[in-house]
Amino acid sequence: MSVALITGASSGIGAATAIAFAEAGWDVMAAGRDEGRLEEVAEVSENIATWSGDLSASEECEELVADTIDEFGRIDCLVNSAGVIVRANVADTTDEDWRYTMNINLDVPFSRSRAALPHLLRARGSIVNIASDWGLMGGMRAAAYCASKGGIIQLTKAMALDYALHGLRVNAVCPGDVDTPMLANEAESEAVDLDDYLADAAQQSPNGRIATPEEVAALILFLAGDSALHITGTAIPIDGGSSA
Repeated sequence: MSVALITGASSGIGAATAIAFAEAGWDVMAAGRDEGRLEEVAEVSENIATWSGDLSASEECEELVADTIDEFGRIDCLVNSAGVIVRANVADTTDEDWRYTMNINLDVPFSRSRAALPHLLRARGSIVNIASDWGLMGGMRAAAYCASKGGIIQLTKAMALDYALHGLRVNAVCPGDVDTPMLANEAESEAVDLDDYLADAAQQSPNGRIATPEEVAALILFLAGDSALHITGTAIPIDGGSSA
């Protein structure tokens, strides 16, 4: 059975992705910081094991990969889903905010990918990085976030070229607004009612709505499967046309 290692799996896109993979017959290591919410995700399927930890340093990334191999014996797909956003322009972004955003959104996916690389090459598997449409274009009051997501897209492309002949595929998914706790946290930080915030986000999308986590998860699952064997080095928007 194929094995997926999915981070950020305690909520939002990561949780939906862990469930989608498990329902498609994959074994899943669902990793995140919130042990309680991870256990709720694992209740959906006996195919899901959980790993809770900080994952803010390369040593923890190596530990996660080693524990996944101990549990399942292989890794066929790595989904780097964990992410954060700090809403601030350059003048208002502190050194701490910049470093924190870059660490979670770019440094840690790099470390996880490096740690999992020998196993992914052995499996001729795939990596799917969760970027953002704001990695493809600019966004206001999100300087560190845009820079980090642009960085993960370029890391995706570089890895895809380096390892294409080895059978490893590396792609990025670039969501626009998605109905997740991250969006709810943004609404709270802006002191805006969540329903109003979601309605405004939907109004700004060309198709008049925002994505669900399950829609993003379906795209990730497709990229990990055999139907996408000739797709690598891409950064695919799933944003209702906002980046068109």
